[in-house]
Amino acid sequence: MKPLAARQPRERMQVRTDSLRPRGEYHTMGAWNDRFATNRGEWELLHKRCSMNTQRTDLPVQGMSCAACARRVEQGLTDLSGVATAHVNFATARATVHYDPEQVGLGQLVEQVQRVGYRVTGTAEAEFTLEDRSPTDRTVEAAIADLVKRPGVVRTVIDETKHQIRVEYLPEMVDAGGLIEQLVAAGVRVTPQDDDHQVVSTEDAQQAEQEREYRQLRRKFWIAMILSGPLVVIAMSHGAIPFLDFPGVEWVQFALTTPVMLYCGAQFFRGAWSAFRQRAADMNTLIAVGTGTAYVYSTAATIAPGYFARAMGHAMHHGETPMVPVYFEAASMIIALILLGKMLEARAKGRTGEAIRRLIGLQPRTARVIREGVEQDVPIQTVRQGDMVLVRPGEKIPVDGLIQHGSSAVDESMLTGESLPVDKTVGDTVYGATLNRSGAFRFVATQVGRDTVLQQIIRLVRDAQGSQAPIARQADVISGIFTPIVICIAIATFVVWFVAAPVEIRLTAALVNFVSVLIIACPCALGLATPTAIMVGTGRGAEHGVLIKSGEALETAHQLQVIVLDKTGTITRGQPALTDLFPFQGDESQLLHLAASAERGSEHPLGEALVRAAQERLMKLDEPESFQALAGHGIEASVSGRTVLLGNRRLMQERQVPLTTAAQERAGEWAEAGKTPMYVAADGQLLGLLAVADPVKPESEQAIAALQAMGLEVVMITGDNHRTAAAVAEQVGITRVLAEVLPEGKVGQIRQLQAEGKTVAMVGDGINDAPALAQAQVGIAIGTGTDVAMEAADITLIRGDLRAVVTAIALSRATLRTIRQNLFWAFVYNATGIPVAAGVLYPFWGIMLSPIFASVAMSLSSVSVVTNSLRLRRFSPPVTVS
Repeated sequence: MKPLAARQPRERMQVRTDSLRPRGEYHTMGAWNDRFATNRGEWELLHKRCSMNTQRTDLPVQGMSCAACARRVEQGLTDLSGVATAHVNFATARATVHYDPEQVGLGQLVEQVQRVGYRVTGTAEAEFTLEDRSPTDRTVEAAIADLVKRPGVVRTVIDETKHQIRVEYLPEMVDAGGLIEQLVAAGVRVTPQDDDHQVVSTEDAQQAEQEREYRQLRRKFWIAMILSGPLVVIAMSHGAIPFLDFPGVEWVQFALTTPVMLYCGAQFFRGAWSAFRQRAADMNTLIAVGTGTAYVYSTAATIAPGYFARAMGHAMHHGETPMVPVYFEAASMIIALILLGKMLEARAKGRTGEAIRRLIGLQPRTARVIREGVEQDVPIQTVRQGDMVLVRPGEKIPVDGLIQHGSSAVDESMLTGESLPVDKTVGDTVYGATLNRSGAFRFVATQVGRDTVLQQIIRLVRDAQGSQAPIARQADVISGIFTPIVICIAIATFVVWFVAAPVEIRLTAALVNFVSVLIIACPCALGLATPTAIMVGTGRGAEHGVLIKSGEALETAHQLQVIVLDKTGTITRGQPALTDLFPFQGDESQLLHLAASAERGSEHPLGEALVRAAQERLMKLDEPESFQALAGHGIEASVSGRTVLLGNRRLMQERQVPLTTAAQERAGEWAEAGKTPMYVAADGQLLGLLAVADPVKPESEQAIAALQAMGLEVVMITGDNHRTAAAVAEQVGITRVLAEVLPEGKVGQIRQLQAEGKTVAMVGDGINDAPALAQAQVGIAIGTGTDVAMEAADITLIRGDLRAVVTAIALSRATLRTIRQNLFWAFVYNATGIPVAAGVLYPFWGIMLSPIFASVAMSLSSVSVVTNSLRLRRFSPPVTVS
């Protein structure tokens, strides 16, 4: 395994101008113009990013109740000078911001979020004591000024009385150790306070906030439900229950409803007021206006029933107490049911982020390091590069590193999915979060903190979950203007009913339908439809070793028509291996021993394959007395006093070694099968034949068959000759082969396939595959390959198993199917529910929707979308990856 360990995180994101190129569109200027005409806003944002030296940050935002809230946070952030782009994901409650640190600081971003009515959570605080320096020293001030510009630092405060520096930062972007290193590098010596302090991760902080929110919603729901129960009984009795029909019963209803409105429903009114201050409207506005209207009307009717009775056209007799309908039970029960929906939604949304929490949970909390000859357990956040770390049997490896002493078998299944433990010895790389099965060993930490393989995987998954799929853009636009439109429809409904209904019922009918329209409308379902599915889908992919970098890649993958597979390292193992032995004298072991001994000093891949085969059979090889590589022919060596020739037929002919007809026929058969035959001769006599080939991975044929069963055309591309390529293709069931393609020619072949009108994915693992990976609509990098290939790819497979490609495409299809179901339900629900609530069915069938039933429907709509997305947690790969 060689995952992402060597790749260093980029502190600043330099956006290249060539990133403006739409993926897969190189050929015509018309494609550029068409793309620009249809996506002008997107291009303007990208151009804005390119004109800045931007860096990225992800802010956990709490307090959002619907997609309109997310739009308001987005707008507030983009209004800041220096912010290039901002995207807020309602489902993940995260704001992804690209900004210029020279123009705006992270602290200003946090303050802006708070200014629009929300809060940023998940920050940590570190305190450092200054050593031998005055806090007014210019060196300290300069160091603090530079520290504030560091990615992840929110703000810094100097306490002059205590000679301390307090730093607020985001733990997922920077750790306390990095802050100390920067201060020391600037000439400021500091001592950290409370070194054993455990920093809470952003995900842990978000989970704690979600649990707190859930408990609060549950408490308010039960209070509202207990108080609403008697109200519903009173309202539904219609005077049939004598002891509930008494003068002043309206005041009892008022007393029961008021705590529900002022306490249980306070969050909706605060949210509506916050939105109003920003000249905006959201779901809170609909709930607050709807329930507030019912409550205020009912209260007024209770205080002055005579006025409303006359307004409704009721004749009033002297001494008679007017009976005016009130809707306390509607206002109270609506609050209770919406709280129930929010409670269920919060619980379901919390489960969509379990994938990342499970990944984080893999990492141990502490590490046993040896410092100054003393073993000590320290928090994992304090482990530094170069630390000597001790791992005992049964313990998890805390960080990435190189073994210096000892050996063991390490279970890497939590990262790679490989079920068998991997043997590790001195010089081998170990990865954080993997499990040490047997022996104890010591290793030097090489990658710590956010640079470990595990943290890079977490970062990729988090970025993908925070990204936006193109299919979501239309829903976001609609949800942004949804609330004002609903308010207009509700007002129109009130006016129509007040004008058209009979005088005696016009006020109550207009009021009921007005409230029903406001309550049934649900922008939440639209806002949750896409991000919840992407969260669960990308998280499930990570659990199966498939890292999807963006929602766009996830969406495009389901549209694929052609899969182009690089041969070497993708279909095959990428390492030559001995496949056949055919001795003419002696046995196979003697033939291999002589050939491998002769090749012992060779650096040619074919010679190394023979040496590896002999070592796997535990052969003790002889040291050649002499060795000479014969370019284009083979080698000549002296082994145990014998002159050994090893190479092709031309070498045998030049040295006049007699070749039998059987030998030449066998060599021809092997060559036709895509293998490289090698003749072995000693002292002028032919001893036998060897064949070396790059063997096909055992799972490749199954994976390719599965891709073809999914309706995809599979194409193999390689630089090998046609005969070798055809042999491999036949072995795995591929019918279309692009052979003898140079690295620079792979891009042209991908373009040619795209010119045929096909959506193309490229699967590769080498540096020479990177341009083709970038050219394809979807680039898929094998995790055992190079970091350059992974950087250019949209999807990374942690392990080198081609069946993971099948998993990625199947998961993409399942996720997009779920998104479409969610959007369909959200659109259909609102498109049908709002007219029904407005009373369009009343003239035909006499049906009017109660505000209480409207609140039930609204709550179920968002819960059903999240629940449907959670079904992706049951996704299983079409083919089993072992």
